[in-house]
Amino acid sequence: MTKLIAIEEHFLTSAIRSAWATSTIGQEGTDRLDQGIIDERLADLGAQRLALMDEAGVDVQVLSVTTPALHNLEPDQSVLLARQTNDFVAATIAEHPTRFQGFATLPTASPTHVAAELERSVTQLGLKGAMLCGRTREKNLDHPDFLPLFETAARLGVPVFIHPQIPQRAVRDVYYSGFTDTVDTAFATFGLGWHYEAGIQFVRLIVAGVFDKFPTLQLILGHWGEVVLFYLERMNALGQIAKLQRPIADYFRQNLYVTASGMWSPAYLQRSLEIVGPERILFSTDYPYQYRPGRQARSFLEQAPLSDEQKALFAHGNWEQLTQRTNPQAN
Repeated sequence: MTKLIAIEEHFLTSAIRSAWATSTIGQEGTDRLDQGIIDERLADLGAQRLALMDEAGVDVQVLSVTTPALHNLEPDQSVLLARQTNDFVAATIAEHPTRFQGFATLPTASPTHVAAELERSVTQLGLKGAMLCGRTREKNLDHPDFLPLFETAARLGVPVFIHPQIPQRAVRDVYYSGFTDTVDTAFATFGLGWHYEAGIQFVRLIVAGVFDKFPTLQLILGHWGEVVLFYLERMNALGQIAKLQRPIADYFRQNLYVTASGMWSPAYLQRSLEIVGPERILFSTDYPYQYRPGRQARSFLEQAPLSDEQKALFAHGNWEQLTQRTNPQAN
């Protein structure tokens, strides 16, 4: 069978959970999404996770800390936890080298340490790139503080995954409130808010000229492109006003990969193929949030309207090509 690598597969350490609990910001209400069986599965990186991977037909998980990672913590605390977490991921991979890979967790609250921790995680620990949860407090990803991060990722030839985070409080109050607390939280997260938030961060990087500065930089968006992929025609006009070096469509087709995040939608797959092509789609199940019994992950791949060659690219080939670190500047 085709090897299946799932690249958006989450975990959580007790140290990060404790840090969230003592933080004045913490998870901003998203802790209610990580309870019960989800909490148990986030904490497990052993037999239970491997068994559910086998049941789903997933051969390899690329591990990443769930949202909001370290983005809401204090600077010194985030630096310490980033090192501890990345060392822990590397040790976990060493125990199961054929089953796990990893994204670096970065201390974005301390921008002067971010690029160095990415470089350490990639060159010393063997991690495949980094996952960011969008903004860090009031700073969007295009803030100048984060330019060294993107320069380092481009130089090393590793991808950066932009994962959703709940929108800022002011945005939530205006657009996602007025119902019950439970509905407000769902509306601002998996119901819709998460996806606009992540997609907008990617568009901000384009408009800010980050890809003009670092043309080899590669970003990943989950959930089939976090809404913005479906509005490319409208955004092409934005590119003309922003006076970028290339049409906005080029950034989507040359600097972006998209992944499924457990959304088994043939229609979304088709739209992604039309925009970014079969060489820029990646597989993911969004474990444990989208895990469903019945081998649905493998079934979606097998039933996808793709050629055998395209299925192999989707399942593992594109990810392996992306993470080969062939950029000569990385040597």
